[in-house]
Amino acid sequence: MSSSLDLAAGVSTPAAPARWIDPRGQRFGAGFSAAVLALAVATDSLWLAAAIGLALAVSSSFGTRWFVFGRPWPLIRSVLRLAPVEPEHEYPPRFAQALGAIFVGIGSLLLVAGLAPWGWIPILGVVALQVVLAATGYCLGCRLYFVRWYIPALFTRLIRRSAA
Repeated sequence: MSSSLDLAAGVSTPAAPARWIDPRGQRFGAGFSAAVLALAVATDSLWLAAAIGLALAVSSSFGTRWFVFGRPWPLIRSVLRLAPVEPEHEYPPRFAQALGAIFVGIGSLLLVAGLAPWGWIPILGVVALQVVLAATGYCLGCRLYFVRWYIPALFTRLIRRSAA
């Protein structure tokens, strides 16, 4: 724990330890939340869609260990006696969940405004991407997280070529 004196003196504090997660837990949680969101769309249930958006927002803010739909995964893994897999870092899934929360939030606001057909479109987009994650393991939001490194490198390469 650092104090204000440490920060004022310019002493760097150690970074928080990286958290690694089982990617199968993310796939399970995505499949479950996609099913619940699909149920919300089928029953025209705004409150159910908003609850999933809130769960995604909490998980993206505080870490994937707070993702309600991923919580049963350790129990399922132990009951099925699944072998361990190579863990992945927590940040890309958190970024993807933040994007999902934003789109469910936009959809919920459109539904509250009375634009029912248009409000379900961003929510259906989240459902589609979560189904892809659950079925294949490909996470578009996770890939978008890495764009923050790719774009500056691409920009630097373009600048070097045009200056030559």
